[in-house]
Amino acid sequence: MEVVGWILVIACFIVSFVGLVYPIIPGVIFLVGGFLLYGVFFSFSDLSWWFWVIEILFVVLLFGADTVANAFGIKKFGGSNAGMWGSTIGLLIGPFVIPFAGILIGPFLGAVIAELAVERRTVSEAVKSGIGSLIGFLTSTVAKGVIQVVMIVVFFIAI
Repeated sequence: MEVVGWILVIACFIVSFVGLVYPIIPGVIFLVGGFLLYGVFFSFSDLSWWFWVIEILFVVLLFGADTVANAFGIKKFGGSNAGMWGSTIGLLIGPFVIPFAGILIGPFLGAVIAELAVERRTVSEAVKSGIGSLIGFLTSTVAKGVIQVVMIVVFFIAI
């Protein structure tokens, strides 16, 4: 039973990292799910109150990193709220339309199309917003990956 528990915990951690590339997968839920599965299979007493406080703060940081990095990237390159929404929609749809490459092309095209259609920007301005969206997405992915690694390290320190 111990082996099954560890397989499930590690599988949750792996799926959480897959969620970095496919944002439709709620990576943070799988990460926390791995912690909870550990408690169910082994013991919640290994996971002290300070562990849960630190992990909750990191969960909040994960959500904030995603939003802030995307908004910063788009705003830095002259984009609007429409570009930000277009980027988000493109991020969710892109991987399904164009597997793998859609994760990069989706946010870019979503921001460009939104800037052109909603804000009536020039093509040049819309493309700049799309580039900002792509930079914001890549930045948030790296930041979330680092935060998730730190969360897992804290987990292993706690147990």
